[in-house]
Amino acid sequence: MNHTGLVVASHGRHVWVEDASGERRICHPRGKKNHAVVGDHVQWSASEDGGSIEAVDTRKNLFYRQDEVRTKSFAANIDQVLVLVAAEPDFSQSQLARALIAARHEGIRTLIGLNKQDLSEAFAKAWQKLLPYQQLGCVVLPLSLKDPHHDLSALKHELANRVTLVLGPSGAGKSTLINRLVPLAKAATNTISQALQSGKHTTTSTTWYWVDDAKTTALMDSPGFQAFGLHHIAPSALASCMPDMAAHADHCKFHNCSHVHEPDCGVREALLAQAIDPGRYKIYTELFAELSAPKNY
Repeated sequence: MNHTGLVVASHGRHVWVEDASGERRICHPRGKKNHAVVGDHVQWSASEDGGSIEAVDTRKNLFYRQDEVRTKSFAANIDQVLVLVAAEPDFSQSQLARALIAARHEGIRTLIGLNKQDLSEAFAKAWQKLLPYQQLGCVVLPLSLKDPHHDLSALKHELANRVTLVLGPSGAGKSTLINRLVPLAKAATNTISQALQSGKHTTTSTTWYWVDDAKTTALMDSPGFQAFGLHHIAPSALASCMPDMAAHADHCKFHNCSHVHEPDCGVREALLAQAIDPGRYKIYTELFAELSAPKNY
């Protein structure tokens, strides 16, 4: 007999599945096609050692990155990605842009959190770096997550009634954010780690947490990353994943314009007219070159 469940954690090929009553158990995929990721809705059946994944239901989206070597899936069926960066250590503009591009490619809403507002000078510089994203209409939230008196109401409003993947580099404060909003997160994580025999927990895979008792709002904690490959996106699709480029891409003379060297290019004309941020355009050209390079696989 098959049951419906939600994947809330994973470790290798083992996953932790929550059923309709809220009970959780370890399940193993039956065959390669049934490999599930956190956020998947699955059909599972009971077995002696927990359960078996019989099928993965159709996903509305899958958020992942891909480089020349492998594909890394973060989560499925999410409503939005919260990219969390900090005033210190300094964050990479390129890695931020890559995460936002990957989300837009899947049609997933994004917002940015800038942590460590208490570091006033560094925060002011970091906030300036994020102005182009605010001008694009992206929600950018100032945060001071280690301050217990810091008002999180604006963040909670953005998270309410949504499934949110929290993404960002190591040291940005992802675990602190989770622990502020989900007081029992550490206990839940330890239970999962012990059951999966993964030892002392560090975030090596995505983990699902319910924020409220009614289970209308959820957060997913994810591993920190140093690189974010976009090899699953065609060079010709890149501009459409960057709203500031996309706004001018229809004004090009050539329908297959790369927006790098062609004459009468609407994007380059907008750049000269200061309608596109030079830093953002530089990221576009670097990514276009990267995605256009011959593949070694």
